[in-house]
Amino acid sequence: MARAIRIGYQARPQHGSYDAMRASWIEAEALGVDAIYNWDHFYPLYDDPDGLHFECWTLIAALAEATSRVEVGALVTCMSYRNPNLLADMARTVDHISNGRLTLGIGSGWFEKDYTEFGYEFGTPITRLHAFRDAIPVIKDRMAVGNPPPVRGKIPIMIGGGGEKVMLKLVAQHADIWHGFGSPDEIRHKCEVLDAHCATVGRDPAEIERSIMLNAEEIPADAGELNEKLEQFIDAGATFFIYGTSGPEWPLDGLKALLDWRSGRTS
Repeated sequence: MARAIRIGYQARPQHGSYDAMRASWIEAEALGVDAIYNWDHFYPLYDDPDGLHFECWTLIAALAEATSRVEVGALVTCMSYRNPNLLADMARTVDHISNGRLTLGIGSGWFEKDYTEFGYEFGTPITRLHAFRDAIPVIKDRMAVGNPPPVRGKIPIMIGGGGEKVMLKLVAQHADIWHGFGSPDEIRHKCEVLDAHCATVGRDPAEIERSIMLNAEEIPADAGELNEKLEQFIDAGATFFIYGTSGPEWPLDGLKALLDWRSGRTS
């Protein structure tokens, strides 16, 4: 059975006010989006590097209160910034605030300014990846003993990253959603690698949803071009399309186009 197409929204917490960002969450939920995420950074990634910015997990708790239907979470949480036991308990608590709508998005971290400005050791890609690998079982064990337990018993895990030898194997072992990056051909290749890891660890690859990011500027104005672009990603294995945009306005025109495309595809 084919997996349903889902549409998400990443409201990047940069370059605008909390009130404007919150209004975009509420509008996106009303439009029919399936999930709303932010990101886990301490400074903007685009434009003014010292511009307005807000912290990830306090915002997820606010997002959980401001919405009633959508899944919520970070795309993705940097494992380096929080003790894994603490992160697990934060996730369990926000899961209850949202009445079971949290997805725990996690990654190994990469943005050096976050580390240096906040006093974390940046290390190397390998040391960060190994720390990420070692933290996942700790998180799962902590969530399993928390009282009260997660609302649904288990909080879905999203892993962002594309390293073929280690990261995608960790996806095969632990993730419910894989978030990848690249062209349709690159996504197809990564999906094939992920499927091979699933075979190695004895997991059905159909259990893992495959998601990609579409920045606001990457949404073609022409509906035909958008359809062609998205169908190429679907053919490559992606079924979860996440629209990302920033303040000060958090415009949702591209998100509306994605939702219209999905509606037309299924009507």
